[in-house]
Amino acid sequence: MSDAFRSQLRALPDFPENLPDFDPAAAPADPVALFKLWLDQALAAGVLQPHACSLATADHNGQPSARMLILKDIDDDGWHFATSRTSRKGRELAANPKAALNFYWPQMGRQVRVAGPVVELSAEASEADWDARPAADGSHNPDWQLYAVAATELEFWQARHDRRHIRHRFVTPLPGPAGSS
Repeated sequence: MSDAFRSQLRALPDFPENLPDFDPAAAPADPVALFKLWLDQALAAGVLQPHACSLATADHNGQPSARMLILKDIDDDGWHFATSRTSRKGRELAANPKAALNFYWPQMGRQVRVAGPVVELSAEASEADWDARPAADGSHNPDWQLYAVAATELEFWQARHDRRHIRHRFVTPLPGPAGSS
């Protein structure tokens, strides 16, 4: 890496000056409730596509890959997302059904990481998700699959200007809907 490029990267601003406060002791005990609170705050702050997240998967050899997608829902099954079973991520999930999601809201200096095993949801739920897509136009896609990350680990991260960033972790067993049995 060139010195000029390294200097350029180091000169870029990290976070906005006015970051929200976060006190883990005052946070909801249910990580889903905390996520919904942070999502609402991101919306109020004007964050575009706050439901967008990166999905990290790995193939049968452990080779990782990541891409952006949209969170569809959170319920007792987990954190929902969808893709074609024949896509790279669909094939990777078939071979290694574990994944991580990462939501990043730079204006808030916040990110949320969700990790755990992935389950396929029903054919009916997958078809309903396909039908709800704006571009579906009554078409049928038998390869479309709705998945859920059954969270075994969640981490809420709040940036701070003093670089003493706050991490608030939940691990299995998780309270609330995402960890209910």
